Amino acid sequence: MTARKYLVLLAVAIFASCGDVFLARGMRDFGAVSSANWRSLFTALLNPWIIGGIVLLILFFSSYLTALSWADLTYVTPATALSYVIMAALGKMFLHESVTPSHWLGIALITVGVGVVASGPSRTSGGHPARHGHRPPREFDLRRGSRSES
Repeated sequence: MTARKYLVLLAVAIFASCGDVFLARGMRDFGAVSSANWRSLFTALLNPWIIGGIVLLILFFSSYLTALSWADLTYVTPATALSYVIMAALGKMFLHESVTPSHWLGIALITVGVGVVASGPSRTSGGHPARHGHRPPREFDLRRGSRSES
């Protein structure tokens, strides 16, 4: 795997964990949400922390899709589990959350599992099903408003 692909996986982990921390920080400003006041949740979208979290999670989603374009889901998801370490550290430092030793042990076990998964191939051999006699999915032609064979 190239350095660029490792950077994409690192970006997935960083954007996911930072986005979640930003959302958590913003929701602390907003307060608890219940079924009685769920409509006021839309005002949370005006909070700068929530906006920042949404932007970071859009960047996460973009980098995640990029990683999935060249690697299997069963490789990408575990390989980005570094976000658990980052999220716990950020939660402790910036949100002043209590991270217990058993919590850190669990995170360490996940990180070790990442090492096991990352040592395997990033792509299942055999390629795309369309290359093996299967029909490719039909595409929707927006100009004609109908499905077309591709």
